[in-house]
Amino acid sequence: MAKSKTIFVCSECGNESTKWLGKCPACNSWNTFYEQKVVESKNSTLKAKDTKSNIPQKLNSYEAKETLKSSTGFLELDRVLGGGLVKGSLILLGGEPGIGKSTLILQICDKVKGEGKVLYVSGEESAEQIKLRADRLGINNEDILFLGETDIDIVNQSIIDINPKLVIIDSIQTMYSDEITAAAGSVSQVREITSQVMRVCKSRGITTIIIGHVTKEGNIAGPRVLEHMVDTVLYLEGERYFSYRILRGVKNRFGSTNEIGMFEMREEGMCEISNPSDVLISEREDNPAGSCIVSSIEGTRPILVELQALTAQTVFGYPKRTANGIDFNRLSLLIAVLEKKSGIMLGSQDVYLNVVGGLKVNEPSIDLGICIVTVSSFKNIPIPKDMVIMGEVGLTGEVRRINLIEKRLKEAEKLGFKTCIIPESNKKDLKDNYKLDIIGVRDVNEAIKKIGLK
Repeated sequence: MAKSKTIFVCSECGNESTKWLGKCPACNSWNTFYEQKVVESKNSTLKAKDTKSNIPQKLNSYEAKETLKSSTGFLELDRVLGGGLVKGSLILLGGEPGIGKSTLILQICDKVKGEGKVLYVSGEESAEQIKLRADRLGINNEDILFLGETDIDIVNQSIIDINPKLVIIDSIQTMYSDEITAAAGSVSQVREITSQVMRVCKSRGITTIIIGHVTKEGNIAGPRVLEHMVDTVLYLEGERYFSYRILRGVKNRFGSTNEIGMFEMREEGMCEISNPSDVLISEREDNPAGSCIVSSIEGTRPILVELQALTAQTVFGYPKRTANGIDFNRLSLLIAVLEKKSGIMLGSQDVYLNVVGGLKVNEPSIDLGICIVTVSSFKNIPIPKDMVIMGEVGLTGEVRRINLIEKRLKEAEKLGFKTCIIPESNKKDLKDNYKLDIIGVRDVNEAIKKIGLK
């Protein structure tokens, strides 16, 4: 006979305790513990031992088969997924409110037309709201079935009865199970519902896309175990007031991680951008001071982006530092390097830095570009328009080696740039001949001199 016991679970981090606590010892949150009943079966372990499939087998006795993938209709999304949708896979898509998650998912439902039924489960919007969005996007797929439900038992039964090719759950935080006494969206509810959906869909080879809310820190709301349970985790990023969106894969069991796809939000929906570099630098017509092109690697893709810097005499005694698109602490560190090693005194200057297009770039290869563009604005000397700058800067002012230099140079060559500033250690290892004037530098001072800013 099954025995039940009561435990207390923290709604913030999922920490469990045998008694109620006012403050969680794991995450230090107050009044977050709630009561939860757990049912245990004595015979569960004995049944597992009697199952023949649980007998260990030699790994070499298994035959590895290549996973078949079907296209989503978006080349950029296929790139992030590692080739397309895998049968029976569980995909988690997160992003801020209004970023375009539901729009992208609805377009995917239309792209798989003719390949089988699609079940769209929504716990947030009604059928009329979904239909209005579908009409605006020009979606007309007769195989899309809508279910407005939040009870996971009804959802699972519908999946079993319909047996669709693709299931969409929008969103996982709105679903609930009667077996859990906690409110919908809590840690235990999200964990249990994801587990149930995974069992039902994987046993029938149904591809499932789950939409998840994010917290104010940008992480998917709910327990961290949710990201471990699914096969793929995707984040849709971008500023709400910019049209560009970045779809980033942070986990993928069927492809490379940290791959990105770029989209533009238009009136007709998400439109993929096959050449992000060309789009991001297309509006750079003149050549003002405080502007340069840098190279960043996102996943396996090289992207050229424009950096802009503005230095102005500070009005108050404390200089202001503002960074949009890069880490603020990184900007402060590089300003300190310029002052200490290059004699560029910015203590009385406000420094503003912006990555054009609303992108967020964290790769250290843009360090040298940040230093150079700041000096360019400070001295009011423009950087040559046909130049690309790349390199990591250390605390002693040295320019350090970066990875995938060949891909970066080929991207710059393809877009018509003439000169590249790269680390000297990278230049020594180059083997291919490029139609570029490649200049190697050892430190920041050498780069400033060769560009003509000193």
